[in-house]
Amino acid sequence: MITCSAPGKVYLFGEHAVVYGYSAICCAIDLRTRVHVEHSDSIMIESSLGMTRLDLEIHPYVTKVIEKMQEFTEIRGVKIKIESEIPVGSGLGSSAAVTIASIQALNELFSCNLKSEDIAIIGHEIEKQVQGSASPTDTYVSTMGGVVMIPERKKLNSIDCAIVIGNTGKFSSTKKLVANVGELRGEFPNIIDPILTSIGDMSHNAEIFVNHGDYSSIGKLMNVNHGLLDAIGVGGAELSELVYAARNSGAISAKITGAGGGGCIVALANDTDIENVAKAIRNTGAEAMITRNTDKGVRLES
Repeated sequence: MITCSAPGKVYLFGEHAVVYGYSAICCAIDLRTRVHVEHSDSIMIESSLGMTRLDLEIHPYVTKVIEKMQEFTEIRGVKIKIESEIPVGSGLGSSAAVTIASIQALNELFSCNLKSEDIAIIGHEIEKQVQGSASPTDTYVSTMGGVVMIPERKKLNSIDCAIVIGNTGKFSSTKKLVANVGELRGEFPNIIDPILTSIGDMSHNAEIFVNHGDYSSIGKLMNVNHGLLDAIGVGGAELSELVYAARNSGAISAKITGAGGGGCIVALANDTDIENVAKAIRNTGAEAMITRNTDKGVRLES
């Protein structure tokens, strides 16, 4: 049996602006999806959703991975088991992680000799096939790990503090939220375009602070980024409650991460404040997950 894993991700800066070509900073987190593969007489896919054969309804990403990998090797039978620490539909890159981990696991099992860049490209193609459209950000960060400026694919220094994620448990449609921002921009371009530009410019300012470990300045800009995301309509009372609960309990910063409209917030915290921040988030009724930045992208575990 081969086991490979890939990390989820959070946006520190730039969500929604990245759709319009501006820069974003994305951070791999040490919440991982593990994929176990072994040779079998038939194709079987097992996860918390159940056990299926090739199935585009229940296991669309893994199904597409198997179909794509058949371009590189003959796969007559394989058993794939998926275990994940990443909540589905939360904006933390769950689909990218299962896609990338599955590609690497089959790459190892069938000795396809795919390189990291190949895996990231194939992963993006699969997400586009399943979702209709998809940014290359999630699959690239899940493959490479670390902190990455997108679309430049520039590696930045690691974030060396605790990351606390607050999960509303509320699913949000990235496609719908992106469309809503587009409609607002179409109606008020002279107002919304400067906001998107500011979000993009923020990523370039933050690059310096990330590389120098200036968490006070990173925090100030993340807080501003949250306000700008709220201004373009992707926030909400539930997300703001989590953001302010985290900040008021000692977090360096807290903001929406991902598309918004539900899903998660991300907070940075000093080690002495981790538990207070997590407790404050839980006291709102949300789930709190404590993690850190990881430099390890997709990897062979056994």
